[in-house]
Amino acid sequence: MTETVTTHEPYARAVQEPDDAPVPHLSVVVPVYNEEESIPLLYQRLTVELESLGLPYEIIAVDDGSRDRSFDLLRDLARRDRRLRVVRFRRNFGQTAAFSAGFDRARGDVVVTIDADLQNDPADIAALLTKIEEGYDVVSGWRERRHDPFLNRRLPSMIANRLISWATGVHLHDYGCSLKAYRRDVVRGIRLYGELHRFIPAIASWQGVSVTELPVRHAPRRFGTSKYGINRTLRVLLDLVTVRFLLSYGTRPMQIFGLLGILAGGAGLAIGAYLTWIKLAYGAAIADRPLLLLAVLLIVLGVQFISLGLIGELVVRTYYETQAKPIYVVREEVNGDG
Repeated sequence: MTETVTTHEPYARAVQEPDDAPVPHLSVVVPVYNEEESIPLLYQRLTVELESLGLPYEIIAVDDGSRDRSFDLLRDLARRDRRLRVVRFRRNFGQTAAFSAGFDRARGDVVVTIDADLQNDPADIAALLTKIEEGYDVVSGWRERRHDPFLNRRLPSMIANRLISWATGVHLHDYGCSLKAYRRDVVRGIRLYGELHRFIPAIASWQGVSVTELPVRHAPRRFGTSKYGINRTLRVLLDLVTVRFLLSYGTRPMQIFGLLGILAGGAGLAIGAYLTWIKLAYGAAIADRPLLLLAVLLIVLGVQFISLGLIGELVVRTYYETQAKPIYVVREEVNGDG
């Protein structure tokens, strides 16, 4: 039996989950940072949509060090509804850390992420799940009609999306949309740092997952102010370099650093050989030539790149071997041992 708790608050009805409740099929992860005005309405809209699906679910709200009443509101809701789990950070660690904490605790076969600012519509979750049921591993929301300022939000986002698609080979219109759906085994195998949460579809592509995107609704911000600015675009671009390296050379760093070392060192040796030849053949003075300095610099850089590649190889082997972490991902196995 379920117990209905009545209050006089706007998000009045909350259902207390029974002790023998089934394991959730769906986990919804919501990062929260200073969203006290949005939380009551978000909870109400989420529960209405999730209950209409007829699936066991849980909501994991991660309070990312809010300085307002966000955690107090979430805690009160969680006391009335055991399907709501609340995680509170000691300080603001960022949205990526919030998503990571939610993924670590998600029990559902499908994990959906959504922002707490009410700009994502919970009604779109059903469409994401339909795509997952069609066989996709990652379904990314696409804010086709985005209600944000053009210069400091939409324009940088357009540029970043094109760069990310070009660099990773995973072509999406809107990497920055938080409304996404994943199979749990996809996000469980990914470790997130920096601003990498937006790159999950690209990082997951290493596993050979199937990725698609779906147009979703986007509403103007109703409460508070955006936590994102144009300075975040610069951090995203730096993380893009990391993602590109991880996707291409994460398990074989010597192949990139060694190649750079050979090119630099080879060019330095070639210049040095040319200077030696003109010195011996023609008696030309080479001490004051900029080419001599360039040759020495390139040879030193070549040695440094190769040394960096060797260190990278040691780090990669330490990373995988100490954790017994495989360098492959199995999709399925027939008549296997496990």
